[in-house]
Amino acid sequence: MRIFVLGVGGTGSLLVQLLERQGHSVWCGDRDVDRARRFLGKKSTIEVRETNARNLWSIIRAARGANLIVNASPSVYNEIILRAALRLRTHYLDFNSHLNRSPFRPEQFRYHKKFLAKNRVALVCTGAAPGLTNLLAKRGAELLDSVESIQIRLYESTESKDPVSTWSADGAYDEAISRPRVYRHGRFFLARRFDERENFRFPPPIGPAPVYLAAQDEVCMLPRVIAVRDVDAKIGGNDFERLRRWYRQGRLNRSQGMVSKRFPKTPTPRAVAKLIRRGVLENARFAAAVLVRGEKDDQPLLVRWDASFPTLYQLRRRGLTATPISYATAHLAALFVKHFPRDSAGVMGPSELAVEARRAILADARSQELRTSLKITKLKHQDDED
Repeated sequence: MRIFVLGVGGTGSLLVQLLERQGHSVWCGDRDVDRARRFLGKKSTIEVRETNARNLWSIIRAARGANLIVNASPSVYNEIILRAALRLRTHYLDFNSHLNRSPFRPEQFRYHKKFLAKNRVALVCTGAAPGLTNLLAKRGAELLDSVESIQIRLYESTESKDPVSTWSADGAYDEAISRPRVYRHGRFFLARRFDERENFRFPPPIGPAPVYLAAQDEVCMLPRVIAVRDVDAKIGGNDFERLRRWYRQGRLNRSQGMVSKRFPKTPTPRAVAKLIRRGVLENARFAAAVLVRGEKDDQPLLVRWDASFPTLYQLRRRGLTATPISYATAHLAALFVKHFPRDSAGVMGPSELAVEARRAILADARSQELRTSLKITKLKHQDDED
């Protein structure tokens, strides 16, 4: 395919290189061309076009001739880029939602009928979380006759002396100031930020860690494709604890805007290497767990998936300057492109892909050191507990 990638940061720059290795013809766009080239590296021959994600016609001019537009920009620009894809009659893919029009319905789905009319596909929320977590939740539900609850648990930890944006400063800020979405007893509602503390046990070497309610797209997406009563998402780790501390101190609200000292720009690969040499950035971890509770043959079961990713230290030993989150997101997005449903039409999330495509993505992910493990536990009947 001819692919245009809009947004050349920590994740977009790695994704561009992965897509080129798959044999696609790739070029990209960014508002800051010089910074984009620093992310791609001196040896890269990939074309970078100056593109303003706020301007519809700027995107159309830069992406003309593409079969697929990959939106690696902040989610606030989703709708502009979706409209550009429709104008160009091209397929579309992104990493997450902004949820600006409705707190419980990803804005991308407003364009479902328009993509159907153009006979094109918009595959949305295709990173690690959301993305991989959606696939694991759907696979867990398929192992059961009925589903009671789905829980997403994430761990994001950066061992650094100063705040470091390991994936996207805009994304981290948007997540921090947004109220968590929760689906309880078959209904959506907004919860309080950093509420419902829980001590969750992640696999070693992380172990037990406090997690709190967070704004995650999976909560708004999964109940629309899986018959379930409860869905929530919680995050733990040093990064989230820092956000929680700022929130309790009153330093995290929309009126103050995104303070660059707390949400610095994502460092280029060379800047990451410099932070490591100076001892400012020591290590970073990212992990995800998906728990699906339900019944199979009248037996209550807990289906648990754990996903682990290379740490910053492990990536550096391999000569890579990507962070764990950007590494996981870029590799998963590349796999979604590899198994892109070009014969379909409309807007769809990862859980709505054909079963063959979903299983192929999970199988390919394991070959990229994105390890997943499955554990099924028998639970007691509620009557027995009473």
